[in-house]
Amino acid sequence: MIPYAVLFLWQFPHFMAIAWMYREDYARARYLVLPHHEPAKSRAVDWQTLLPLSALVLLCLWLAFESHPSTLYGIAASLLSLGFFYYGVQFVVRKSNAAARRLLAASIIYLPCLFVLMMFSRG
Repeated sequence: MIPYAVLFLWQFPHFMAIAWMYREDYARARYLVLPHHEPAKSRAVDWQTLLPLSALVLLCLWLAFESHPSTLYGIAASLLSLGFFYYGVQFVVRKSNAAARRLLAASIIYLPCLFVLMMFSRG
């Protein structure tokens, strides 16, 4: 059940990074993925990036202390989540294509690494 929650929460920042990088292309195609009035000032982009990332950090910390996996899992999952959160904050603050690319890269790295940690912490 927990991997599904992680996957669900992971999608929003991942999608916001892609939507930001290709916002001009989406606008030309009249495909609305970001608020159409000044997306750089939109709080919706900020919330849809940071709220799921905050929940991911809390979820990983809860898993580290509540379900008593290995110490390595707790530390590594917390560091991964905090790193992902850091890139989300950088994207929200800067709102640039470079920050969006870094957030996208962090999202692509985060999920497989977390699943590998989950697999190795079971045994």
